[in-house]
This record gives sequence, structure tokens and C-alpha cells, in this order.
Amino acid sequence: MANSSSYYLQGQLIAHIFRTASFTKPTVLAVALFTTLQNAAGTAGVEVSTSSTGYARQTVDPLDANWAAIVSNDGTTSNVAAINFGTATGNWGTVVGWGLYDATSGGNLLMCDTLSASKTINTGDSFQIPANDLTVQFS
Repeated sequence: MANSSSYYLQGQLIAHIFRTASFTKPTVLAVALFTTLQNAAGTAGVEVSTSSTGYARQTVDPLDANWAAIVSNDGTTSNVAAINFGTATGNWGTVVGWGLYDATSGGNLLMCDTLSASKTINTGDSFQIPANDLTVQFS
């Protein structure tokens, strides 16, 4: 799976590697769920509503304990533990994709991708991304 890195992240990495700017590693990595997937510009997507739904972005901070060692032959990493979004207290709609941000609300989109299978989340349902299922690879 090749994720779509955002224009923001692409620009930061180019400025860091090829220019004189420094890219500061995010201190927070927050996984968001989308009913309409974001694009690389970080626009056009619809994140699950936080209003009376019980939804919130989940953090998987940039630590060795949270992300698998990089696979050298394809440059991927994945979440070590399941990412649990809890039980919906209101309908979330049909979740079609995820995004990785540098903040628990707002912030900069770093990358996004579709889920392998969309899932409709209604009141009382829960959503979880199993360990090793959020695979990250730059494209």
C-alpha cells in the first residue's frame, strides 16, 4: 500500500533535504477517520464529526514502541498496537479512509489513504485499526 503524502509534508521534506530549512519532527501523530477522503492538498475531505458522536482522533506518537522497524526492502512501517477509536455515541457515517495529522485537532495533514474496506459506524458500534494494519509508505 502506498499512502498519499500531503503537499505540506512533501514541501517540508524537500525544503529540509534540498534547501536550508529544517523540518521539525512532529511531537504528536494523530489518526483521523474520513467519510470522504482528503486529497494531497489537505482539502476536500470530510472527517467524522466530533459533535455528539464520541469520535476523536487517536494518537500514535512517533516513538519506536508505537511503530514497527522500517522494512528495508520497501521502506514501510506500521502501527505496533491496535488503534481503538472507542464506541460511537452517535452515527459516524461510512468511514472510507484515514489521515495522519501532526495535531489532535486542526494541524497539518501528513498523509492519507483509503481503508481496505469501508465501514458504516452507527451509534453503539466501535471502530479499531488492528495492529500492523495502518501501513505507512511514502509515494
